[in-house]
Amino acid sequence: MAKSKYYVVWNGRKPGIYEGWDRCREQVAGFNGAKFKGFPTKDLAVSAFSDDPRKYMEKGLQVPKKIICSNPLIGEPITDSICVDAACSGNPGVLEYRGVDTASGAELFRVGPFPEGTVNIGEFLAIIHALAYLGQRNSDWPIYSDSRTAIAWLKKRAINTKLEISDKNRALFSLVDRALNWLKNNNWKNPVLKWETKYWGEIPADFGRK
Repeated sequence: MAKSKYYVVWNGRKPGIYEGWDRCREQVAGFNGAKFKGFPTKDLAVSAFSDDPRKYMEKGLQVPKKIICSNPLIGEPITDSICVDAACSGNPGVLEYRGVDTASGAELFRVGPFPEGTVNIGEFLAIIHALAYLGQRNSDWPIYSDSRTAIAWLKKRAINTKLEISDKNRALFSLVDRALNWLKNNNWKNPVLKWETKYWGEIPADFGRK
């Protein structure tokens, strides 16, 4: 991952976000119980600062593990990337989706819950959200999804769902329409890649509700 430029100080003389190690060091050097971590971009630092610091500490339970893949045809995931995932209580059911920084696990966006949706719709919306997010930042980072269906919908720039529009899911389908319209009017340079769960384990954006 890129060299740290922004530092989050959760516990120090003055908690906050600091640019450069020297400014961070002033807040944590000699401070008992200091909690801090460096991030390559300000977006990641801002997201992490409002989150639970235990997720980003080396001994934290939720830090994405280092992935080592022995299959040369698969390789290892690109750490400078975004992972997306959706969670649905039932299918259809209550739906939400999110995107995280692959290396640190910092949550970059979360949308929902919607009262009725499907996993495939959530996965599709998460990919489009990540594309727009990276486009706004002029970033060429790749996006990982563990949904072959959502990636196929992206390539076709169309969805194929059996879920019918109702008062319960109208807001969700309005978001789908916006996503499809975005695809029609935008190009992107970001590869959208399949997360190889068999070799790498659960995708870092997984909600952990299985």
